[in-house]
Amino acid sequence: MEPLGPERTLVSAGVRDTLRLGEALGRLLAPGDVVGLSGTLGAGKTAFVRGVAGGSGADVDEVSSPTYAVIQSYPGRVLLHHVDLYRLESGDELYATGFFDLEAGACLVEWIDRAPAVLPESALLVRLEATGEGARALHVSARGPRGTALLAGWLSSAGS
Repeated sequence: MEPLGPERTLVSAGVRDTLRLGEALGRLLAPGDVVGLSGTLGAGKTAFVRGVAGGSGADVDEVSSPTYAVIQSYPGRVLLHHVDLYRLESGDELYATGFFDLEAGACLVEWIDRAPAVLPESALLVRLEATGEGARALHVSARGPRGTALLAGWLSSAGS
């Protein structure tokens, strides 16, 4: 799960900022894009996914943590698959979830650190960290050409 480029940090003063940063990324996603999310419980991963969903044209009200379902998909400008690996013991358990048979779309994977082998060679990595009352730091890095291009476009559109 090692990034190929340097890590950048985006700052969120609260939920609105986290949603805004997610929306900026969601507007850039294309089928085949993979974003790996990590961070402790309550770090803001699902709130960030809500923002991404809004930016990708999906119904934000449909987005919830898929901890029990493991995978939820949201139609929009690009089909968005929201995967939560929190309850999985190993990456091998993903075979029973249908993860490897998902329809073409973009994929956001919460708790990617539980199964880093599922990340393709080109991906975006976002580690969310609570830094204060509602504040978050989003540590972002990229792997491969598409991940690098996605990160550059996101940083530019997010005003960083």
